[in-house]
Amino acid sequence: MKKWLFTFSFLPLLFLLSQSLNCTAPVESPQIIPIADGWAKNSINAVIFRRNSVITHNEEQYVSFYDPDGFVVLAKRRLDSRKWEIKKTAYKGDVRDAHNSISIMVDGDGFLHMAWNHHNSPLSYCRSVSPGSLELTDILPMTGNNEHSVTYPEFYRMPDGSLLFLYRDGSSGRGNLVIDHYDTGTKKWTQRQSNLIDGEGQRSAYWQMAVDANGTAHLSWVWRESWDVSTNHDICYTKSLDGGMTWSRASGEEYLLPITAATAEIACTVAQGHELINQTSMCADAQGHPYIATYWRAEGTAIPQYFLVNHDGRQWRTTQVSRRSTPFSLSGGGTKRIPISRPQIVMESEGDVARIFIIFRDAERSDRVSLARCDDLEKGAWLFRDLTTFSVGLWEPGYDTELWRRAKKLHIFVQKVGQGDAESIEDLPPKPASILELKKI
Repeated sequence: MKKWLFTFSFLPLLFLLSQSLNCTAPVESPQIIPIADGWAKNSINAVIFRRNSVITHNEEQYVSFYDPDGFVVLAKRRLDSRKWEIKKTAYKGDVRDAHNSISIMVDGDGFLHMAWNHHNSPLSYCRSVSPGSLELTDILPMTGNNEHSVTYPEFYRMPDGSLLFLYRDGSSGRGNLVIDHYDTGTKKWTQRQSNLIDGEGQRSAYWQMAVDANGTAHLSWVWRESWDVSTNHDICYTKSLDGGMTWSRASGEEYLLPITAATAEIACTVAQGHELINQTSMCADAQGHPYIATYWRAEGTAIPQYFLVNHDGRQWRTTQVSRRSTPFSLSGGGTKRIPISRPQIVMESEGDVARIFIIFRDAERSDRVSLARCDDLEKGAWLFRDLTTFSVGLWEPGYDTELWRRAKKLHIFVQKVGQGDAESIEDLPPKPASILELKKI
């Protein structure tokens, strides 16, 4: 069993400037804003596919997590305050399965939407009774269609304040991607895609999505041939300019739906058995070009590395980000105990100038919250630094997508969590859930 060398503290943080390629760069010291203790025996509060764990609407920030007894907790604060209003809800989740995470979003009218406790299970969805409230409705249907076997629920807010809701219908290796749309005017959900990406009963897509400043939805995914994580392969791409109604390739050529393995645009070819992970993150630059962050093991090496896959307007390119030295395998099913987290990517972009930031955790960096930065992708120089002095265990990053989009302020949900292999749990006591604020990077 791994011994943790660092403990959680709310004392002022020492911001460590670690270095890569013999380079360092000064940045603003982060602040930790504590909320309350949460369940920590597995990674359910800190998995990558929480869309979202933390979200801002106007000047109020909302957070969700499971408490030590498995109840859903909601909290909110003003962005200029460290004081949280905390609400323990009546809803519980099966916290022993790390798939059953909580996802929240606030629509353009200020209503909080929440989905939780999903792993091939019926839809659990509700929303706040009024704008800004932490009081929730009873469990509600969305459209009533394809809602009996839901996994990986994710909310995305469009520029007009409406929402998209994505989830897998079916099980691993035999699942389809469903997209629902919420209209703030009618306050009703309609189904835009019942099967956007068809696994044809043989495979399923594990996706990530981002909505850019122009409202274009960028979607990338890997295929998985079975329940075994090692059967992940190939990174594929599509985009929608009309809120999920129609979908096209990077070139603009429209897909005939549903997309299948035979018709999908491959952004980067990765064979099975190369430790390609699923459900990472993506974003787009000011020109609408997509960027995908993930990791896999390149041919001829046993060591997985972080990679960036991006489209420059003409072609797809792949850039290695990390220089790791430790091998590991993803073979097997369930939630894995992995020495690195799946990454999150954000960027500042204006014209042809882009600064790229990748948030991650790596056992080689003592399992701290870490950040990789690249100011010029053509030169390919990445600077690495740690944002915490303490270990976050088996944490994966989640950040406030709307605050970043609006103000380029990076607020990260942080909690030290455990994770046993294949859905087992660790004997870890409750740990504080917090927001790590980094206003300038």
